[in-house]
Amino acid sequence: MAEGLARFYGKDDVEVSSAGMMPLSTVPTLTRRVMLEKNIPIDEQYPKGIELFRHQTFDRIINMSGMMMPSGIIGQVDDWVVADPYGRSEGAYRQVRDHLEPRVMKLLLEFRNRPAAPPEPRPGRLKLRGV
Repeated sequence: MAEGLARFYGKDDVEVSSAGMMPLSTVPTLTRRVMLEKNIPIDEQYPKGIELFRHQTFDRIINMSGMMMPSGIIGQVDDWVVADPYGRSEGAYRQVRDHLEPRVMKLLLEFRNRPAAPPEPRPGRLKLRGV
């Protein structure tokens, strides 16, 4: 859900990846359903294991697992306490979605309002005129 919200609301600003410590084999139907209630299709999303991102660097890592992050994933880690709705009612999925939505939007605003990074240095160019 957090990935879908971040992709939807931050589509022009951020690159989003998500993964789980113990991912399911598919995205639950209830997850897809409650996201579509917000007109956010997540058909392109699929569960991935965190090990896919070892030795990668991220600006921000949001850990919603309640577990310690594995080594080898680099970035500032924020821990969010989020209930896992898996195996619960459709209402539980909505509650999680509605809990995540303002948090994701606040995070996106933080990214949008941060100072711009200085431009990457470019190799100098030398222009010679006739001697």
